[in-house]
Amino acid sequence: MVRIVLEVEGMACGMCEAHVNDAVRRAFPVKKVTSSHTKGRTEILAEAPLNEEALRAAVSAAGYRVTGVAVEPWEKKGWSLFGRRGEAAQQ
Repeated sequence: MVRIVLEVEGMACGMCEAHVNDAVRRAFPVKKVTSSHTKGRTEILAEAPLNEEALRAAVSAAGYRVTGVAVEPWEKKGWSLFGRRGEAAQQ
């Protein structure tokens, strides 16, 4: 999985966040997308890297501007009760 962070200009409220999120979901098969107008960023979790130009175009079509894109590998971190329970049963 990959984490894609977009720097987005033009978001001013929660509805703006929803518009950007919807634009990304319509254009790509993503696992999760969240936006913050106060931080000016959108974070996307996807199985594979997304086409940057198509991503910029989708956000632009919604009326916002992508000023930066960062892509990094992502794996779930944290403690899982289910994983722990399975480990305990094996011991």
